[in-house]
Amino acid sequence: MDVGSPLNPLPQGGRGQGEGENKARYVRAMFTGIARRYDLMNALMTGGRHQAWRRAAARLAEPQAGGLALDLATGTGDLALALLAETAVRRVIGLDFSDGMLQVGREKLLRKDPAGRVSLVAGDALLLPFADKTFACVASAFLLRNLAHLEPGLAEMRRVTQAGGRVVALEITQPTLWGFRHLFGWYFHRLVPGLGAVVSGNREAYTYLPRSVERFLPPAELARLMERVGLRDVTCRRLGLGTVTLHAGTA
Repeated sequence: MDVGSPLNPLPQGGRGQGEGENKARYVRAMFTGIARRYDLMNALMTGGRHQAWRRAAARLAEPQAGGLALDLATGTGDLALALLAETAVRRVIGLDFSDGMLQVGREKLLRKDPAGRVSLVAGDALLLPFADKTFACVASAFLLRNLAHLEPGLAEMRRVTQAGGRVVALEITQPTLWGFRHLFGWYFHRLVPGLGAVVSGNREAYTYLPRSVERFLPPAELARLMERVGLRDVTCRRLGLGTVTLHAGTA
């Protein structure tokens, strides 16, 4: 079985550079393939709550007024738009390595950002094309578990954040509430792949999704890893009955 298969996704950090490259290629192709139905699937899977979670992430970023913000793995640009709406940033750069996602994002921004305050660029979260301390804040939504190498990715986020600026990550997590955890597991592993097959035509992508969450770090371990790369005052807040978690740290 291929190491990038949705039935056997690479563990975070991989076991070597070659395996990391395989995971990156798989994830890029997967997101490009579902780009046109990505927003619709997010709305259906979360009952529309995904936008409220992005707004919460944007507020937690607390960038300085007039600053420049970075939205990593911007996808179709929703978190970038939330940063504009919820904070006093001057501009937002949205970076993604999926051309398909960026194309859908550009079409959306023509409607929702006529002033052109969001700029979308192609790039790799593990090798950011920006100088040190460029951004007032760095935010991401549903990126971290897809990184081929997690710790270097977090280190890159810290590197491009200005001193005192925040690094914020919104990520899907496994709930811990007794009873609901089992119900969510059934929904996530059984219903979501079928829904993905019908809506996006790609069952594999929505089989990979719950398995990637299952293999990702628990929130407390992720917080410790953020501290290890040099982020300070790291906080962790669960939302959506524990199905998503917001982490934040100060550069």
